[in-house]
Amino acid sequence: MRCFRAALWLVAVLAGPVMAADLAPELWDRPRSAQAVMAQPAVRQAVALLQSRSDARLLIVHDSRPESQLQAEELRAWLVALAVEGARLRLRADPAATTIRLELVD
Repeated sequence: MRCFRAALWLVAVLAGPVMAADLAPELWDRPRSAQAVMAQPAVRQAVALLQSRSDARLLIVHDSRPESQLQAEELRAWLVALAVEGARLRLRADPAATTIRLELVD
């Protein structure tokens, strides 16, 4: 399984994202709702592109802090609740990240 994840990561890095957008940090300053999550331009754009590409995956990139990982997991849960297929969503830690970033990869 570890080998598969490493291969998936390598393919994503080499291919580069089809789309990448940072999530506004203000999302985490207030209570979230489905409406608030989908009001984020980065989320709307990423979900629309994901739905138009049946072979694509959405990476939720976060930094190494536990708080950032929790935010990424919450965002993933919101997307699943909004009918995005969970198997098409991946979380990835990136120590260089400064905010939650959504990357669409083939």
